[in-house]
Amino acid sequence: MNDKIKATHLERSAYVYVRQSTASQVQNNKESTDRQYKLAQRALSLGWSQSQVKVIDEDLARSGSGTSDRHGFAQMTTEVALGHVGLILSLEVSRVARNNADWYRLLDLCGITDTLIGDEDGVYHPGLFNDRLLLGLKGTMAEAELHVIRARLEGGIRNKAARGELRRGLPVGFVWGDEDGEVLFHPDEAVTHAIRCVFEKFAELGSARQVWLWFHAEGLSFPSQRSSLQWATPTYTAIHEVLTSPVYAGAYTYGKTHQERYVDEAGHVRKRVRLVPRSQWAVLIRDHHKGYIDWETYEMNQSRIASNTHPTPHKPGAVREGSALLQGLATCGTCGRHLRVYYQGRLSTPGYYCAASNIANGRGHYCMRVSGVRINEAVSRTFLDALTPAAIEASLVAEHGLAADHEAACTQWRLQAEKARYEAERAERRYKSVEPENRLVARSLEAEWEKKLAQLSAAEAELARRLGARPGLLTEEERTKIHGLGADIRKVWDAPTTTDRDRKELLHALLDEVNITMSGATARCAMRWKGGSVSTVDVFLKSRFVPTVRTDEETIDLVRRLAVHYPDAIIAGILNRQERRTATGDRFTQGKVGNLRRYWKIPRFEPRGNPTEGELVTIAKAAKILGMVPSTLHRWLADGFIAGEQITPGAPWRIRISEEIKGRFVEAVPDGHVPMVDAMRLLGVSRQTVLHRVKRGELSAVHVRSGKRKGLYIRVLGIQQGLFANPS
Repeated sequence: MNDKIKATHLERSAYVYVRQSTASQVQNNKESTDRQYKLAQRALSLGWSQSQVKVIDEDLARSGSGTSDRHGFAQMTTEVALGHVGLILSLEVSRVARNNADWYRLLDLCGITDTLIGDEDGVYHPGLFNDRLLLGLKGTMAEAELHVIRARLEGGIRNKAARGELRRGLPVGFVWGDEDGEVLFHPDEAVTHAIRCVFEKFAELGSARQVWLWFHAEGLSFPSQRSSLQWATPTYTAIHEVLTSPVYAGAYTYGKTHQERYVDEAGHVRKRVRLVPRSQWAVLIRDHHKGYIDWETYEMNQSRIASNTHPTPHKPGAVREGSALLQGLATCGTCGRHLRVYYQGRLSTPGYYCAASNIANGRGHYCMRVSGVRINEAVSRTFLDALTPAAIEASLVAEHGLAADHEAACTQWRLQAEKARYEAERAERRYKSVEPENRLVARSLEAEWEKKLAQLSAAEAELARRLGARPGLLTEEERTKIHGLGADIRKVWDAPTTTDRDRKELLHALLDEVNITMSGATARCAMRWKGGSVSTVDVFLKSRFVPTVRTDEETIDLVRRLAVHYPDAIIAGILNRQERRTATGDRFTQGKVGNLRRYWKIPRFEPRGNPTEGELVTIAKAAKILGMVPSTLHRWLADGFIAGEQITPGAPWRIRISEEIKGRFVEAVPDGHVPMVDAMRLLGVSRQTVLHRVKRGELSAVHVRSGKRKGLYIRVLGIQQGLFANPS
């Protein structure tokens, strides 16, 4: 037995630490794994029992450089700190750790807790100076070994990448050839056509998102290259990667990312990948292979994508859908910053402003703020005047645009149908080649064949539908009309089918900048065209905003009459019942009636004291005076039993309280009065006729408001003889 192993060590556990750096090493370097597991036998030979030996193998396929979470190593370190471990066995120091931070922390704990460390060469006590010196030297050599190995590998990789021969993952649409560094187009024509469609549509639409939306609108699939080629609905990320990868421009790149170490919130060392600017790429070889686009087109695409961002003071940003046509083009004539866009009012009137003062001192005023309606009109008029000579040629190009766009989608569907036909034929050959007796395999192959046939049928049906929707060729009459539109480009510009986004795209295609300088009520617009020429146009702006809409005079006069009798809330209800609207087309509210009244200096309603006899009062107040409920008064108003007044249709009814009105409401039935039913029978007329005669004064009536026989009573005794004497 080794003289360093004491009885106190044998009373504790012996830990065998097993680790390999990668999953590939675990799978392929099995001899190293076997040697590490056999260290358990050595622990038995050193005096530990079988129950005391514990194998820690949770850290297989984990790096020992300190950037990976090694739960097994953490567990073993915890047991060492608790004094439960007498011996740690490993094949060599590099198996325990590849960094001195973890290694020396373990040595410190082992020295404090009297724990031994052993490898193939012997057993060491970290508490002894010589043993600790040797173990520290082995740890330094393990870390240096990792550095040397990494340096050799990275040097070879960089050397091969500098020649453009390092084979790494290629984006979809490319495959490696047989020669060193040979990159070829994908042999599948459907794949290459899909990639070419991305670049063609981007040249037309100018936005990665618009290209993505076009693929979705056409229902097209897009290839992805992982372990195998797969087709799926394209994502925005996939489209963006195609447009931004320099490989599609025929360039070979290496070192576009940089891996760096950092300490996270928990204090652990981590690794992350950072993108580096092109000037810091390790390798950039142009014209390395044949690309889908050339390098100049790639550069223009990157500039266009970079401009499709949120506008900033010095970047115009992407073209939006708003009606501010100079968005991204207008600049301040004072400070040179790009003008920002604002919209105001119910009609979203566009305007431009420069926030230079906000940047300088944070105040709420602007360097310049101007309405954009007249400026848009003036710039558009100048733009169309310059564009008219080229309009005929542009119309000839537009004549073939629709057919070419449709043909691009049909070509993609044609290739997908051809691919589906090949897959169905291959499934058929596989099914026919199987032996009939092998029914299990035959059934699976038959199901696969039916699935491929269904996919083929769907692809052919979609292709037929697309071909059926092909736009017809233009007739001579239609060509003449298109040429006429080219001659009168203003009709196309003002057409409802031309969106603000289309107009902005045209302006951005020919203009670099529109510099706006304010001078009093005049805005001078300097239009700088592509190529350097400058056109200047002066736009006169109204010095003060004058409202073009106002409340109609009839409504104002009605408010003036109603304000004498009602508060603002009731007036708003009356106006809304009459379906009147404010100057901006909104419904009236109490606040809007108040604003209108104050603007036209109409006095507000002042309530008076208690109503006196002969004064107009509301239904509610009249009901209190007469001892009735308001609903009964409303009914007698409708029937004509009592008279009421209304200022305007929809206004509340008002009743003039007088002694005559009060006399119609009694507590007991007067002599000579009969109920309404008896009056109808005696007179031989309907209830409406009786009420109509009461309203005309031919009959007198009272309302009994108490007792069991409450209701309307009619006086008929003194009138019957006259009625029978004169039937008319």
